[in-house]
Amino acid sequence: MDKLSITGPKIRFEIPYDFPLLGRIRITDTLIISWVVMLIITLLCIWLTRGLKVEKISKKQAFAEMLVEMADKFVIGNMGEKFAYMVPFVAALFATSLVSNLISLFGVWSPTADLNTEAAWAIVVFIMITRQKIKANGLGGYLKGFTEPIVIMTPFNMLSELSTPISMAGRHFGNILSGVVINGLMYTALAVASSKLLGLLPGAVGALLSQIPILDVGIPAILSVYFDWFTGVMQAFIFCMLTTMYIANAAEA
Repeated sequence: MDKLSITGPKIRFEIPYDFPLLGRIRITDTLIISWVVMLIITLLCIWLTRGLKVEKISKKQAFAEMLVEMADKFVIGNMGEKFAYMVPFVAALFATSLVSNLISLFGVWSPTADLNTEAAWAIVVFIMITRQKIKANGLGGYLKGFTEPIVIMTPFNMLSELSTPISMAGRHFGNILSGVVINGLMYTALAVASSKLLGLLPGAVGALLSQIPILDVGIPAILSVYFDWFTGVMQAFIFCMLTTMYIANAAEA
């Protein structure tokens, strides 16, 4: 049976679907909105790259070139010229994180408020970090690094290695989820305050207006400037910054 729950202004759903070969797979709101995010980014890229010219470029093309230059400077500035091939990956990661964070402004559940999303990103980054370490030191050198400075430190070194993706995922997830929870609590508190305050009015007018959450209009939008816009942009930036630093440091280890 389909499940539906509401958290503040965000509608959440979970639909079990039976696939003939794969069995029962749950199509959740996180999965659906993630597809929507990818579609938005794809359509935006197609729109920005249509009608490119060498001379007399349009404002749209100038904006697209500015985004590419910013991505190049960010990646090459933090990782070096030899990691120029990482620009598309880091740019895609930033765009996906940013749109996923800001899509909550439209009243839908943010995919980054689900730990599964950040965990998947962190696992991909962890694999890339491990690949760079093995490439720099060889498989034997990579495994030997767990025994340094003494063999007894091996379990702790392994835990330290695993803490990288866990901390990356947890940091991003915690900040985004906290914003969603605080916004939901604020909506609920303002709705109760509206009901109590307007309920003080006498007669049928008070009874009618107490059913309308008037205080929910305007005030939550002010809070969204921080919890959705500022936090969303900063968390996308921090996640990508950590990605570039960890991979660059792994190549030098």
